[in-house]
Amino acid sequence: MRRKEREFALKILYAHEFNDESLETHKKSLNDKELKYETEFSVNIIDFYKKHFKVADETIIEHIKNWEYNRVAIIDKIILRIAYLELMYFPDIPPEATLNEAIELAKKYSTPKSGFFVNGVIDSIIKDQRNELKEIKKGRGRISKIVSSN
Repeated sequence: MRRKEREFALKILYAHEFNDESLETHKKSLNDKELKYETEFSVNIIDFYKKHFKVADETIIEHIKNWEYNRVAIIDKIILRIAYLELMYFPDIPPEATLNEAIELAKKYSTPKSGFFVNGVIDSIIKDQRNELKEIKKGRGRISKIVSSN
């Protein structure tokens, strides 16, 4: 269910990149099957995105190796931003789940190589911000021993 909710948020945010209209306007382009994934979780992703995408960009830029951020595909930027925001603002989601979901979104909605790219960037953020994530993540969202080692 959460993957579909992420996809809903991704579609709305992608439309928003090209047209700064309201959420309601962008929802009109979706069908009833897709609209059922407008949940508290997907709306929270959209709200955090609108409020914190610049902070997400700053962190993402620090972790992109051998590439210019302005050359990153818009869909990949949105996926990276969503993943960063999940890491930092959703304490119940394990970093491993966030990483896996971002990779799957990239594979489905972007290029064949995007999954590898997204994996590298988000994995680098997780490793670099391991201590901060230990403070943020609680309950089911705790960092595993695999991620917290090194």
